[in-house]
Amino acid sequence: MDALKKTPLYDTHIALSGKIVDFGGWALPVQYSSILEEHKAVRERAGLFDVSHMGEIEVRGSGAFEFLQHMLTNDLTGMQPGRCRYSPVCYEDGGTVDDILVYKHSDDRFLLIVNASNTEKDYEWFASHAPKDVIVENQSASWGQIALQGPKFMRVLEIAGTRGDIPQKNYTFTENFSVAGIDCMISRTGYTGEDGVEIYCKAQDTPKLHSKLMEAGKEVQLLPCGLGARDTLRFEASMPLYGHELSSEITPKEAGLHFAIKTAKPEFIGREALLEPEKRTRIGLKLIDRGIAREHSDVYLNDSLAGFVTSGGVAPTLGGNYAMALVDSRLANEEFFEIDVRGRKIKAQKVALPFYKRSN
Repeated sequence: MDALKKTPLYDTHIALSGKIVDFGGWALPVQYSSILEEHKAVRERAGLFDVSHMGEIEVRGSGAFEFLQHMLTNDLTGMQPGRCRYSPVCYEDGGTVDDILVYKHSDDRFLLIVNASNTEKDYEWFASHAPKDVIVENQSASWGQIALQGPKFMRVLEIAGTRGDIPQKNYTFTENFSVAGIDCMISRTGYTGEDGVEIYCKAQDTPKLHSKLMEAGKEVQLLPCGLGARDTLRFEASMPLYGHELSSEITPKEAGLHFAIKTAKPEFIGREALLEPEKRTRIGLKLIDRGIAREHSDVYLNDSLAGFVTSGGVAPTLGGNYAMALVDSRLANEEFFEIDVRGRKIKAQKVALPFYKRSN
């Protein structure tokens, strides 16, 4: 593990008996207790995730807004300070550079939250396209990030003690905030399908913040959660994961992210490619026969290759095994498919995405 990058919470994970794995060059816990227990805690109570490996890139300058309009598929027009917006970033051919969150501080200052494995690539992509009136700065090393997710997250914050306004609407944030006396930024965002917040602080303050939230969470039986539960939670909520549902070979349109592609904008990188009809479509499948569909498993319709699985596995909250797949758009409305699992074709039925949606 010495050669791997470590977040500010590495020693915390060891102290909590986290099972450390190599995740894209980072030493991170896949689980502490069990993936199922941690998954259930987030769905029913609250869970705490280390997401400090995510990248933070600041874009600032008089041309920052126009620059991001050119770089992103989504439209930032009308976006007010204190708002977050999800957007894919595309190559000219429509393939996906990354999918990111954009935090607007002001008309000339934005913070981009990028996937950890793409941080350097994204920084180079934005920096290489930036005009003279825009500064692109990779600030990832100075930030720590903790996700507090689950229906009882608000109680945890109350017990920890806060100063400032807790964001009340999804995709909003408060810049000047504190939790347990620690200065931070807090946003109503997450990657679990549950309500919750993501808290950003100075890297050196992250262990103390994590400790304070763990202590405050005892009343609601909060659990520290690893990568395993993070993946089963996002999978149930059918959220795309870069490298699975999105890649340089998969467009956001194929992934079904039409809400974040604003072709009404006169110009952005990838626009012309995204105006073309998509040849593949992401669908949801529930396995009828026993078996687990894994990434890259072939999907068939009437013995003809229809596509492939992008993510598959158990959906603990729902019961049963599910898969997301990218299939030929001409076949996307068919009801039954077969998935090749280790040479055995198992039946699967098309179901709506997302698989799981929390009740309000």
